[in-house]
Amino acid sequence: MKKMKMFAGILAGLMMCVAAAGCGGGSGTSEKKPAEKKELVVGTNPSFAPFEFTDKKDGKVMGFDIDLINALARKAGYEKVTIKSIAFDGLIPSLESGNIDVSITGMSITDARKQKVNFTDPYYESGLMAVVKKDNEAIKGLDDLKGKTIAVQLGTTGAKYAETIEGAKVKTFDSSDLACLELKNGGADAVISDLPVLQYFLKQGGSQYAKSVGTPKKGDFYGIATAKKNKNLCDKLNKALAEMKKDGEYQKIYDKWFKVE
Repeated sequence: MKKMKMFAGILAGLMMCVAAAGCGGGSGTSEKKPAEKKELVVGTNPSFAPFEFTDKKDGKVMGFDIDLINALARKAGYEKVTIKSIAFDGLIPSLESGNIDVSITGMSITDARKQKVNFTDPYYESGLMAVVKKDNEAIKGLDDLKGKTIAVQLGTTGAKYAETIEGAKVKTFDSSDLACLELKNGGADAVISDLPVLQYFLKQGGSQYAKSVGTPKKGDFYGIATAKKNKNLCDKLNKALAEMKKDGEYQKIYDKWFKVE
């Protein structure tokens, strides 16, 4: 009988020890929060100067968007930014699949795109512009493009706008530069693209054979895109963007790329 009581006492003691180990809050068994992601993977299509383009000297991707996302990432607490070059029409699928965290590529905020991704607050107001050959006196603006051959960059708002022009033949290219080359070679009557992109093109030598016509169509806003499931990242970038606009860092980057001397 004493042995049975002794065994029962030992068993009870062991159970108490196990219970104490499970409830004692030891660091080995407590749940840990997932570590904050320190790398921001960014998708862009580097064929949209001055927002993103490849430096001919060293092959690095550079531009206004690249400077902006690097600054935003630092302010948001990221230690590393990795840039991935992706075809424009592959950027949203890359977000949806998780291949990239964000896309910044002069992407206009549209209702159709908002159904697939989250956009940050606008970081740039753009617009559409047309350029023609310098000796073209027949085309005075966008309203004169009916029935004309128009070169555009695939997947852009400029391409969508060109498709609405009555009787126009629209030629699509992988970059705005290639669309402008088609104009130079006589394969198109005009190029429609984003205002700052064509302004930069003219400034970088395009004005030797091309000119802008008419009044730009304004009211096109660019945003940084994140996956629908990643709203927290979108909110984090919005906070960083607001801080940069307040402390002047955004203006410094803007002036570097767009300030008129």
